[in-house]
Amino acid sequence: MTNKTILIVDDEAPIREMIAVALEMADYDWLEAADATEAHSQVVDKQPDLILLDWMLPNTSGIELARRLKRDPVTADIPIIMLTARSEEDNKVLGLEAGADDYITKPFSPRELVARLKAVLRRATPPGIEDPVEVEGLRLDPVSHRVTGKGKPLEVGPTEFRLLQFFMTHQERAYTRSQLLDQVWGGNVYVEERTVDVHIRRLRKALGEEHEHLVQTVRGTGYRFSTHN
Repeated sequence: MTNKTILIVDDEAPIREMIAVALEMADYDWLEAADATEAHSQVVDKQPDLILLDWMLPNTSGIELARRLKRDPVTADIPIIMLTARSEEDNKVLGLEAGADDYITKPFSPRELVARLKAVLRRATPPGIEDPVEVEGLRLDPVSHRVTGKGKPLEVGPTEFRLLQFFMTHQERAYTRSQLLDQVWGGNVYVEERTVDVHIRRLRKALGEEHEHLVQTVRGTGYRFSTHN
């Protein structure tokens, strides 16, 4: 076993079963829940490493549960992949903005699911530098996985943390969305370039007025991290 535990949240038992088989074959431990209430108690009790969360759940929707989990500091860092039967762009972006780290549209193959899951887990626990980095009072500590602004803790999601870590260790250079996907997402072919914009917005929001200016848009190119205007 990889010792990584995945929580499957879907109200359809056959889908949970299909995913469980795929996870077992890929050496993952798994838990399951049929609705948001059951899922929330599993998350709090068992602290899974990743949540596969269906968009359409009875009573409380998957998107509402994602928002709730991301608001709670205890569960905010657990990566979420939304499972959705909807392929419209707006819903994908809505899922990302609610705090999901990726989404996968039904029907999907078990191989694709496991590939996406591995990619999200890989970037949720970033390799790389061990030393803290500090810029204008913004401090990122890779070992404790904490970000602080002028000594106050900032709530930064796992993907935003990886993005910020890359930016802070590669300052003053403009990167295209495609380059950021390669560096931060590990060249995961399933992630669209628009996803970068969503995470940049979330990162700026997390940094707040004090430090959001450090993440700059470079018109016609992409983004850069700079202390200069």
